[in-house]
Amino acid sequence: MSTNQVSRRDFLRVSGLAGTALCLGFYFPSSAKDAEVINAIGAANSEVELNAWIHIDTNGKVTIFNHRAEMGQGSFQSVPQIIAEELEVDLKDVNIVFAQGNREKYGNQVTGGSSTIRSAYKNLLKLSATARVMLITVAAQKWGAATADCYAASGHVVHKTSGKKFHYGELVLEASKLEAPKEVILKKTSEYKLIRKPLLRQDTPMKTNGTAVFGLDKKLPGMLYATVERNPRLRGVVKSFDGSAALKIPGVIKVFKVRMGVFKTFREGVAVVANSTWAAMQGKKALKIEWDDSGFEHINTADIYKRQQDSLQSQEGLFAKKQGDPDAQLKQAEKTVDVVYQTPYQSHSCMEPLNCVAHYQGDKVEIWGPIQAPEWVQDYISEQLSLPKEKVIVNMTFLGGGFGRKAFMDYPHEATMISKEMGAPVQVVWTREDDATQGPYRPGISYRCQGAINDGEITALKFRMAGQNNDHWRNGKMTDQANRSTAEGFLKPYYESIKNISFAEVQFETPIPTMWWRSVYASTNGFAYESFLDEMAVATGKDPLALRRQHLQEERSQRLIDKMEAVSGWKQRKKNEGFGVAITECFASTVGQIVKVSRAANGKIKIDQVWAVMDCGWYVNPDIIKAQVEGSIVMALGAATIHEITFKDGLVEQSNFYNYKMPRITDIPPIEVYIMENDENAGGVGEPGLPAFAPALTNAIYDLTGNRIRKLPFDLNAI
Repeated sequence: MSTNQVSRRDFLRVSGLAGTALCLGFYFPSSAKDAEVINAIGAANSEVELNAWIHIDTNGKVTIFNHRAEMGQGSFQSVPQIIAEELEVDLKDVNIVFAQGNREKYGNQVTGGSSTIRSAYKNLLKLSATARVMLITVAAQKWGAATADCYAASGHVVHKTSGKKFHYGELVLEASKLEAPKEVILKKTSEYKLIRKPLLRQDTPMKTNGTAVFGLDKKLPGMLYATVERNPRLRGVVKSFDGSAALKIPGVIKVFKVRMGVFKTFREGVAVVANSTWAAMQGKKALKIEWDDSGFEHINTADIYKRQQDSLQSQEGLFAKKQGDPDAQLKQAEKTVDVVYQTPYQSHSCMEPLNCVAHYQGDKVEIWGPIQAPEWVQDYISEQLSLPKEKVIVNMTFLGGGFGRKAFMDYPHEATMISKEMGAPVQVVWTREDDATQGPYRPGISYRCQGAINDGEITALKFRMAGQNNDHWRNGKMTDQANRSTAEGFLKPYYESIKNISFAEVQFETPIPTMWWRSVYASTNGFAYESFLDEMAVATGKDPLALRRQHLQEERSQRLIDKMEAVSGWKQRKKNEGFGVAITECFASTVGQIVKVSRAANGKIKIDQVWAVMDCGWYVNPDIIKAQVEGSIVMALGAATIHEITFKDGLVEQSNFYNYKMPRITDIPPIEVYIMENDENAGGVGEPGLPAFAPALTNAIYDLTGNRIRKLPFDLNAI
C-alpha cells in the first residue's frame, strides 16, 4: 500500500481538536481497495470528516481509537500493541477508547470472522510508522540535523549524538502541517519490541476492579428500565394481553406491545417499563398474554433430522464447489464409504445476557451496549425509523462474550422502539431464559459423506449438507444459490491431490431463527469432513496423520504436521491409548489438533491431553492466541459432549444452565497450544481454534474403542 497526496478538503477533521493535536487515520476512497494514510490539520473548513486511529495531543498523550468490539478476543490489547510498536510509544502511556459506529470513518467495524487484526494490521503498521516519521522529521528540522541522525523511543524523538530529545507533544503542531510521506519503511519481525511478545492485556485490570464499562453498567439521567415477554415462537404474534397485575407492582410505569425486527422478520412481545430492572422483571412475571401462533409449523427436533437425512438420500442439491467427476469415480470404485454425520443446534449462551440502552430523541437516537456490528445497527434502525444514518449514534461497550449473537440488530431495535414509546432513555435487559429460548441458534446440520477408493488411494470425495442457511435469514428468503460456506473448514490443498471433489447444499428450512456461532459453518463442517477423512484413512489402511501428510502437500501444511507429530509424540503411541487428529482451516488460519484419550480406572473415557498447533501467519500477542485457542477448545468440548438446543412443538426445551449445561473446570483436559512462526499474511485467531477439536476427539475415541461417533452431542461417560 502506498500513500498519495490528498487535497486539503480530504484531510481528517476531528471535532474539538483543531490546532491542538496530530491525528492520523485513513482516507477511504469509494472506488479503492487500499486506504490512503493522511494527517489531520484540523481545518475549520474541512468538508470531509474521516477516521482517526491515532491522536497525539500537545502534552504527548497518545489516544488510540479501537474501531472493533472487545468481547474477550483481545482487540483492546492487540490493536494498540500494533500501533505502539511502529509509533515507538509505551503501552502504559496510551489511552484506548472505543470508536463510535461509523462506516465512513472506520470502514468495516463488524467484529466477526476473526477479522479485526487480519483486515487492518498492515494499515495500522503503516499508519503508526507514518506518524513516527513525521514526528522525527519535525524534530530533525528543529535541530538542523539529518533525519537519519534521529530516532524515536518511548514517545520521544532523540538526537543520536547530542542526546537531546523532544517528547511527541512538542512536535505535534508542526507535524500536523506536513504532508504524510508516500513511503515508510516498516520494521522487520526480528526488530519487534512489542509485537509477538506476551504482554499483559490492558483490559484485565479494568475487568477485575470493576472500572470496565459493559452494557449493563451504562447509566443515563432519567433512564428507565424494561424487560420484555416475547413470543416463545419467533413468528407468533400477540393476540391479547392483560397488564393490570403488572401495573400494580411498585415501580412499574407502563405496559405495552412492542415489535422488534429480526432481519426480514419481526418478533412481538409485551414490554414492562419500570424505575428499576427488578420492578420490570416482577411486572413481567405478572403479565397475562394470549399468543397467536397460527400460520407456521411448530417443529420437533426428531422431525428436523429425519427430513434432513431423507433429503440427503433423495436429492443432489445445489453445487457450491465441484472439480472432476466424483459420481463417475464412485460408480467404478473398488471400495466406497457412504455415511451420514449430524451436528446439533447450539445456543451462544454468552455469560453476559443481551442488554441495550437506547435514547430516542425525535430527530436522532443514541445507543449504548455490547454490540458486535455497530454499522449494521445504524443501517437497520435508520431504515426502520426513516432517520439519516448520521442521526443513529451507536456507542460500543465491552462485551461479555459475543460469538456472533451480538452482531444481531434485534435487541438495539427493540430498545429503540421502547425508548420511542416512553420518550426517555431506556435500558432493556434480557434474562438468561430470554437469551436461551429466543435464539438465534447455530443451525443443526446433517451431512452425507461419500468417498471412492481405488488401489488403496482416495479417488473421490462427495459431500452434501442439509441444514438451515444463515444467509436466508438475513435475506428473508431462499435463493437458488448454494450455501457459500459448504466447504468452510476444508483445507484447500486437498483439491490438488484429490482430483474429484464436490460440495453441495440440499436446501432445508424451518421457522427456527439461526445465525452465526463461533467459527460459523466450520464448527459443524469440520466435524463431518475431518471425521470422514479418518474413516477414509481406515478404509485405505493408512495412518490418519500420514493420510493428511500425503494429501496436504503445501509447505505450510507439511510444517504444521511436523509440529503436531513432534509435540504429541504421535509416532510413540502406546497400546491402551487412543490418538485422534483433525486439521481444519477457516478465516485464513489453519489449526491442527491431536487428542489423546484412555480408559480411567472406572472404565470411562478420559481425555488425557489436547495438543493444538495454530498457523495464523503474522501475529501480535502469543498469550492472546493461546487463550483464544484454549477457550475455543472448552467451547467445542461443551458443544460435542454436553449441551444442545432441542425443540418440541416449536418451543425450545432448554432455558438456563441447569438444562443447557456448560463444561466445568474438572471437565477440561490439559491443553498445550503451539504457534507456527512465519511472516505470511495474518489470519484469524478467535474462531479457528474450535472446529478441529470435536473430530480429533471422536477420532481418538475410535482409535481406542473402535466405536465411530457420527452424531453430536454424545455422552462421554456412556462410551
